[in-house]
Amino acid sequence: MKCPFCENSDTRVIDSRPTEEGHAIRRRRECDVCGKRFTTYEKVEEVFFMVVKKDGSREAFDRNKVINGMLKACEKRPVSMADIESVASEVERSLNNMMEKEVESSVIGEEIMRRLKDLDEVAYVRFASVYRQFKDVNTFVEEIEKMLREGKKK
Repeated sequence: MKCPFCENSDTRVIDSRPTEEGHAIRRRRECDVCGKRFTTYEKVEEVFFMVVKKDGSREAFDRNKVINGMLKACEKRPVSMADIESVASEVERSLNNMMEKEVESSVIGEEIMRRLKDLDEVAYVRFASVYRQFKDVNTFVEEIEKMLREGKKK
């Protein structure tokens, strides 16, 4: 690993720690020439995949879109940024585990909603209303009644 300060390629690891629930490793390094320290992260390279949208168009998966959608749904709710990041990581990991080159946007939406339902029910209904394009109040009521029925089964 090259030193970002002097560009020397002789650096050594002085500390390693797992991060992101063990899915990455944080390494503190020290340059043998200039003596400065810096941090690097090592993680498994994720499989690149395309998202097939409802209109048939395709675009590269963008984790930030997942986070931004959840941020809107969780606005003014007791959901931390760490929780949102965690859900985004779980969704991305789940999609990567499918080992598909193309994933329907509906699959991504359902993955997000499944996790939001456990995290915050209000955020779930907000996300579902946009994702499923609720047309009127009755659709909201139907989704809430469905959620209440499922809650009684548990």
